[in-house]
Amino acid sequence: MKFRLNRQESKQQRSLTPWEQYQEQAKQKRRQQQRQARTPKWFHQAKRIGDKLPRLKHQRNRQLVRRLAILLTSFTVVILAMVYLVSPLSHLQRVRVTGAHALSVHQIQTATGVLPGDSIFNVMGHEKKLQQQALQRNSRLKKVTVQFHLLNHATIRVREYVTAGYVMRQNRYYEVLENGIVSQQSVSQPKSGTPVYGQFKTTKRLHRMILQYAKLDSDIKSSISEIQDSPTKSNPDRVHLFMNDGNEVYASIPSFAKKMAYYPSIAAKMQQKGVVNLEVGAYSYAFKK
Repeated sequence: MKFRLNRQESKQQRSLTPWEQYQEQAKQKRRQQQRQARTPKWFHQAKRIGDKLPRLKHQRNRQLVRRLAILLTSFTVVILAMVYLVSPLSHLQRVRVTGAHALSVHQIQTATGVLPGDSIFNVMGHEKKLQQQALQRNSRLKKVTVQFHLLNHATIRVREYVTAGYVMRQNRYYEVLENGIVSQQSVSQPKSGTPVYGQFKTTKRLHRMILQYAKLDSDIKSSISEIQDSPTKSNPDRVHLFMNDGNEVYASIPSFAKKMAYYPSIAAKMQQKGVVNLEVGAYSYAFKK
């Protein structure tokens, strides 16, 4: 029987020197490069795409979750908005009015268009428009301020033109405001403390007289009973006043407010009832018996 020695096995069992190890590693590296060169390019591209698939799938899932969250949020907001619009919270529960004297609360609410039960969206952002609307609808209103506060409450603050007297037409008394506007509503008897205007032939002269009257102090206003237009050739702006204390006054419209300020002191010095003339200067004399 013949035995053959395996020289290669003996070589493998023998330990390699450093130089041989380096040669062996270089040889393996060349073989690997040759195999990669023979591998098609599409195989490497497919491998790279395959590596990216998990990351692309994760990004796609995140986008789906984000879109779903947006849709759910939008749907929830729409539902809540619809519920709010039909609920009592979206309507004015209380409309408070301050500063009103001659006008009622309902008249002011109607003039502004702000009524309990109305939608709050009719008020929010429209305050200036509502204020101007109220001044146009009711001539007695001098200033209007509309404020929306809390959840469904509103406050209307007003300033009214003061009554400057009454004009008699066909046995009815029509209220005249300090802005010169004559009310369309009439009363059978005027309120005390305000004068009655008579014999004014033109609205312009009456308006001038009322504007002068509005400048007087409240005490002097309440002391006048009647104001009549009484022009003369020498003074076409003359007016004749009947006072509550029994005196009579002659004055001129352009200087009426300025001259009437002296009336209390002049009347206090009069020993008997008479006439106070304020047309030119200021003097008084007793009635002729």
